[in-house]
Amino acid sequence: MRRREFIAGIGSAAAWPLAVWAQQLERVGRVGVLLPAAADDSQYQTNVGVLVQALGQLGWTIGRNLQIDTRWAGVNVDDIRKHAAELVSLAPDVVLANGNEVVRALREANHIVPIVFVAIADPVGGGFVDSLSRPGGSATGFMTFEYSTGGKWLELLKQIAPAVTRVAVLRDSATPTGMGQFGVIQALAPSFRVDVTPVNVRDIGEIERAVAAFARSPNGGLIVAAGGPAVVHRDLLVMLATRHKLPTVYFNRIFVSAGGLISYGASVIDQYRQAAGYIDRILKGEKPADLPVQAPTNYELVLNMKTAKALGIEVPPSLLARADEVIE
Repeated sequence: MRRREFIAGIGSAAAWPLAVWAQQLERVGRVGVLLPAAADDSQYQTNVGVLVQALGQLGWTIGRNLQIDTRWAGVNVDDIRKHAAELVSLAPDVVLANGNEVVRALREANHIVPIVFVAIADPVGGGFVDSLSRPGGSATGFMTFEYSTGGKWLELLKQIAPAVTRVAVLRDSATPTGMGQFGVIQALAPSFRVDVTPVNVRDIGEIERAVAAFARSPNGGLIVAAGGPAVVHRDLLVMLATRHKLPTVYFNRIFVSAGGLISYGASVIDQYRQAAGYIDRILKGEKPADLPVQAPTNYELVLNMKTAKALGIEVPPSLLARADEVIE
C-alpha cells in the first residue's frame, strides 16, 4: 500500500464515530433457551420475558450484543432431545434450561456447552453437579425447592381442610425428583394421620381416571408436586380439583391464578431473573463449575378465596395472615 493511501485510510477511519467502533468490536453473546412447554404457554412466555429484561439491565440487548435462540420442546422426552440437539448444534455460549428432562437432554447432546438451569429439585441426585457449592462441571443454576417442602404441602392441606384423611399426590413418576417428593410426603403421612396415593401426571387420560376414582371416596384432598408436566397440564388439574370438589395444594402460584385453592413454593420468575446474572457472568468468561448452585430464597404462599368459598372451606385467620397474596 502506498504511503498516501495508508494515511488517507487512517484519516477516514479516525472520522468514524466512537459508537460505530464500539459496535464493530463488541462481541455478540449467543444464548440458547430450551423449555418444556409449547410456544403459546403464557407462563413460560412471561418467564422468558423476565429473563430478557434482566439481561437488558445487565447491558445485553438483542440485536446489538445478544442473540437468543429459543426452542419450545413440550413435555415429550423425544421432542426435548431433538430440540436439545438442534440448540447445541448452534454452538451457543450458554443455555438456559428449565427442568430435569431438559438438562438431561442437553448433557446427552453435549457435555461441554455451559448450562444455567432453573426449576431443578435435586441437581446432585440428578447427576448434574458434583455438589451445590462446587458444581464442578458444565452446569449450575437454581433449585426450585428442597424435598422438605413436601411436608409443608401436607401441613397446609391439613390446615385448610382438617377433615382430609386421604391424599392423592400428583407427581411425575418418570423423574427421580417426582418419586423423591412422593417419598417425603409418604414418610410424613402417618404424623398427619392421612393415607397417600400416587398419581402420575404424564398422561391426560390417566390423570382424569385416577382423580375420578380417588374422588369416589370421602375426605380426600390433592397435592400437586413440582414438575414440568404438572405445569403443562395445570388447567386440567385445576378443573379436576374443582369438578370433584377436592381441596388441593399446588407447588406454584400459577395454579392458584388459574383457579386452584392454595400454593406454596419458590418463585420461578425470580429464578429466571437470577439466572440472567449467571448467564451474564458466563458470557463474560466465568465457568459454571465455579458458580455455586443456589437454593430458593423467595417462597410464596398464595390463596384463592373464591375457590375456598366454592369448596365450602373457611380459611383459618392464621393462614390468611401468612399469605403473600390473596386472590378474591
